[in-house]
Amino acid sequence: MMRTRPLKVALLGCGVVGSEVARIMTTHADDLAARIGAPVELAGVAVRRPSKVREGIDPSLVTTDATALVKRGDIDVVVEVIGGIEPARSLITTAFEHGASVVSANKALLAQEGAALHAAAEERGRDLYYEAAVAGAIPLIRPLRESLAGDKVNRVLGIVNGTTNFILDKMDSTGAGYQEALDEATALGYAEADPTADVEGFDAAAKAAILAGIAFHSRVRLDDVYREGMTEVTASDFRSAKEMGCTIKLLAICERAEDGGSITARVHPAMIPLTHPLASVRGAYNAVFVESDASGQLMFYGPGAGGAPTASAVLGDLVAVCRNRLSGATGPGESAYAALPVSGMGEVVTRYHISLDVADKPGVLAQVATVFAEHGVSIDTVRQQGKDGEASLVVVTHRASDASLSGTVESLRKLDTVRGVASIMRVEGE
Repeated sequence: MMRTRPLKVALLGCGVVGSEVARIMTTHADDLAARIGAPVELAGVAVRRPSKVREGIDPSLVTTDATALVKRGDIDVVVEVIGGIEPARSLITTAFEHGASVVSANKALLAQEGAALHAAAEERGRDLYYEAAVAGAIPLIRPLRESLAGDKVNRVLGIVNGTTNFILDKMDSTGAGYQEALDEATALGYAEADPTADVEGFDAAAKAAILAGIAFHSRVRLDDVYREGMTEVTASDFRSAKEMGCTIKLLAICERAEDGGSITARVHPAMIPLTHPLASVRGAYNAVFVESDASGQLMFYGPGAGGAPTASAVLGDLVAVCRNRLSGATGPGESAYAALPVSGMGEVVTRYHISLDVADKPGVLAQVATVFAEHGVSIDTVRQQGKDGEASLVVVTHRASDASLSGTVESLRKLDTVRGVASIMRVEGE
């Protein structure tokens, strides 16, 4: 039997995502009530600019006092889609203190303060759900912490930022340079006026911290994630990738060490083979590849951003939290029992593609090979092209640690025959 008294929802933020959440709550009200077992009512909307016309939202619900809204005491669920650290953090903890559960899409906050927020939710017996914080509409959080709860996840490898994937895909398919591809992404609305958070990997790093924490049952903060942006990727890098049967993606990679005693989390551009499922992810789409003991290899794919897709994930969490509210239960909280340490980038082992500018004369290749050998880095393939006393030398290694590769490059720079290191790129997905 359906309960007639509605569950009251406070919405913090009414921008691209928040307005879609409000719209879906209104247009799908009957379906949501049937799925939950009670009606849901939008009880208030906190915004910064109350004078702005918001279609479909009763102006009487709009307020600039978000703190008063979450303190009301009759609010069952707070939906936070304002982003940033403050005031979002204070509003969420205040919501818990006054009896509300929380649904959030705030990746930056969760990556930095997730442990504290989970502790606050647990202390008050409330839910904290955040499917929308990673990869928009793509179900990732719930599969990792529920569907795969009985499995051992070893690696999470993914494209989690649509802006960067659009830019790199455009560079790959058209031969465009980075700035040209960025300008097109901006014109189409995929890139912000200030794209730094996307192209320098900050957005993806926050998502990697969240994914790593859930996948490996350990606390991983944003500061634990190695981050490298994609602004230095060139058309020449794509030509080199194609010669290897690869393309280039900005990847978030979270993995266990081979001995299982630690984990790493990193974001950086990488070459991946065209045969890998992630290589075919085009445009502004996202995809995440999960490798586990029992399930093997799984891939989750779809639109990773945008108002409607992200709102879909928010509403999925809202339904789950409201059901828990009716039954007097709470869903899964933080699982950090493994407490695995997060290793630095120097411990990461992978393949590398190194492009060197060298003198075009006998003995150069032997000198370069000797340096690699001295640092214990095994060479897989070498390609050399020369003209008019200058040459390009491309070396692809077998698997090596980042620390050993860094030492190799430092030594290479000291050779008189090496004019410069044109590019270094990791090779993943094999």
